[in-house]
Amino acid sequence: MRRFWAFLAVAGTLLAQRAPLETAWDLAAKGQTAKAVALLEELTGKEPRNGEARLLLGSLLASMGKAPESLKQLQAAVRLLPNSAEAHDALGEAYHAALDIDHARPEFELAVKLSPNLAQAQSNLGMALGELGELPAAAQHLDRAIKLLGSNPDAVVPHFLRAKVYTQEGLAEKAAAELALALKLRPDLAAAWSDLGQARKAQQDDVGAFAAFEHAATLDPRDASAQARLGAEYLHRGQPHEAVQHLQQAISVDATDQTALFNLQRALHQDSREAEARAVSKQLAEIIARKDEQMQNHLTANRLNNEGVKLQQTGDLKGALPKYSAAHELNPESGLFRFNMAVALLRVGRWKEGLAELHTCMDLEPDNTKLKAVWDDAIRQAPPGSWTGDGTAPSRVQAHQ
Repeated sequence: MRRFWAFLAVAGTLLAQRAPLETAWDLAAKGQTAKAVALLEELTGKEPRNGEARLLLGSLLASMGKAPESLKQLQAAVRLLPNSAEAHDALGEAYHAALDIDHARPEFELAVKLSPNLAQAQSNLGMALGELGELPAAAQHLDRAIKLLGSNPDAVVPHFLRAKVYTQEGLAEKAAAELALALKLRPDLAAAWSDLGQARKAQQDDVGAFAAFEHAATLDPRDASAQARLGAEYLHRGQPHEAVQHLQQAISVDATDQTALFNLQRALHQDSREAEARAVSKQLAEIIARKDEQMQNHLTANRLNNEGVKLQQTGDLKGALPKYSAAHELNPESGLFRFNMAVALLRVGRWKEGLAELHTCMDLEPDNTKLKAVWDDAIRQAPPGSWTGDGTAPSRVQAHQ
């Protein structure tokens, strides 16, 4: 959403272009997003190489929460506008929204390289680096964004993110100062009030922390983190009855928050609500068990994949294939395991299955040129009739041609 409104702020350079694109910008500015999207879909259908139209369409789709459709349009926009920092930054945001930081980071890095003064790209790169634990680099880019934006209201984001870096570095006083600057620009930002409560807590200011947590929870009752923190603070103050209300609200938003569940169990017990406390304890145990099973599955999948690689290196493809298949079954989200299985299937002559799995790999990573090369090579070698899909490659990969 932030990406879309940032585009509106610089729309002037685009409004002088084609009339349909200008109309779409006008509709978007008036809040008529659905009409703008319909117009842009028609425009890109007629002009598939209109990168600016795809960029706006992808941004609007992202603002509507349509992640897959947004990614498709923004990937096309980047191919058509390879030197556009705004396009790479928008694609990075879409990847980040899809929790794909491995693909988001290089897009942000390229955006910053293309346009070092693009404050939003600097802020986004700082955010990604902070999430990856690369704190000094994150601080550098966030400081750059803050300097570029000055007192502009958009500076609230890098100030907020800079505070998170200070918090991870254990610098609570500096974190509180950054959050104060963020709240000066946007006093109704619940997440900033919640983080300010944490910073005050670290400074042993329990009264100030409680006030900040309470204000955050009031501003945004659906903020699970704010509710959980306020509930925990009530529990710390010896008020379990009041704690229960806020911890239950946090769980209603995020039922997998183990810390909130643990504190809710404690609060219920202290409030003499033993039956409810036992039910929460059971829920917590089930979540821990599921996460433990998932972790064990991932570890086992990694081991099986590594065993498959060793067997393949010795020429034992028939022995490697069941290892790759088992790894993929345990962790179907891993593109690496699927790719290894696909290649093994192809090399043992199971062309239809191998091509189908490889096709899925390419659909998941449409911009991966190495996958495209493997696909092209496999298609050249495959017996006639091995691939029964539409065409010889996934549609999104054909767009590279």
